[in-house]
Amino acid sequence: MKLAIVTAYPPSKVTLTEYGYHLVKHFRLQDQVTELVLICDKTEGEKDLTFTENGCKITVKECWSFNSYGNIFSVNKALNQTKPDAVLFNLQFLKFGDKKIPAALGLLLPAICKFKGIPTISLLHNILEQVDLESAGFTENKVLQKIYNFIGTTLTRFVLASDVVAVTISKYVTILEKKYKAKNIALIPHGAFETPPTPTYDLPVGPKQVMAFGKFGTYKKVEVLIEAVELIRKRTQEDIEIVIAGTDSPNTPGYLDSMKEKYNTVPQIRFTGYVAEEDVEKIFKDSAVVVFPYTSTTGSSGVLHQAGSYGNAVALPDLGDLSILVKEEGYRGEFFDADNTGSLADAIQNIITNDKYRRNLGHTNYTAACSLPMSTIAAMYLDHFNTIIEKKSPVPKLQEEQA
Repeated sequence: MKLAIVTAYPPSKVTLTEYGYHLVKHFRLQDQVTELVLICDKTEGEKDLTFTENGCKITVKECWSFNSYGNIFSVNKALNQTKPDAVLFNLQFLKFGDKKIPAALGLLLPAICKFKGIPTISLLHNILEQVDLESAGFTENKVLQKIYNFIGTTLTRFVLASDVVAVTISKYVTILEKKYKAKNIALIPHGAFETPPTPTYDLPVGPKQVMAFGKFGTYKKVEVLIEAVELIRKRTQEDIEIVIAGTDSPNTPGYLDSMKEKYNTVPQIRFTGYVAEEDVEKIFKDSAVVVFPYTSTTGSSGVLHQAGSYGNAVALPDLGDLSILVKEEGYRGEFFDADNTGSLADAIQNIITNDKYRRNLGHTNYTAACSLPMSTIAAMYLDHFNTIIEKKSPVPKLQEEQA
């Protein structure tokens, strides 16, 4: 099978870049895939294709840009040139831009592929019905929220034109089937990016690192984390370093710079900026706890799966998709009330002051991550593609019996 994957890809900083990398990494090792066509966004640096394992050929087509009005044409052109047997879209609602028109135009592509007769699966990481538009940085205006919801419903119908729409949380299946009467929804778990050797669960010598990872400024706020650690420092003798790993959300440029200025007197705080793929493992393994300072959720959490892969204990808000994900996939953590400094401080303190408990949480999360490696997830997608292709194949006519 010649499989095209439409995704952002490292060194891109567009959303879902990391997931795109791991899709490519594991699809290329599937025996059934003879060539991967990477239909990705344009970047200044070269695409990260330095895989150690032998895998299939990868053809790179850098053909779209964040917030470009021409993406619908350039991606379509790349598909016409490469002629894949099937195409997988790695999507969320702001995949192609944070401006309304480019974002909307990009989400028409699955319907176009279906019209062209290409077997198409769209992986939809979030659905608008489960997004808090105010917390996620879209708009606080109630009238505009209604307009966004109308537009989102319309665009969801275009994505649902795919042969199969894959979602990572069971609740999404229920919502899409009930609201849109959809019959083509598949539950395919997020999967763990890596399954490294069993961790030692040991921490490096020095301060205990309390780490948050992601794109910050909308529903991911670092203020509550910094202030929670400051509270722990006042009531314990723990030596703690705060690590903010990642960049601004596209909707909130300058947010982290403003946080650096606001908290410039806070000791032992480190802003890493963008974390390259080769540095991800170390930053997780060095952390005593991975914190999710979220005020809302917008889909399955790649950070939670990464934390599990590296055997991390986690502190996370008991809300929305995160709560569902923990229950469905077997993760464990210390829950706290979202945006509540005291509650978060208690959760972090419970982990970093009890090493046995920290190790037990890490072991449980590693076990949960290992149960759903990305190799298994890739095989699940190929099973769905095979079913689609089989249904599209013409049924051979019965040969008349010879007299």
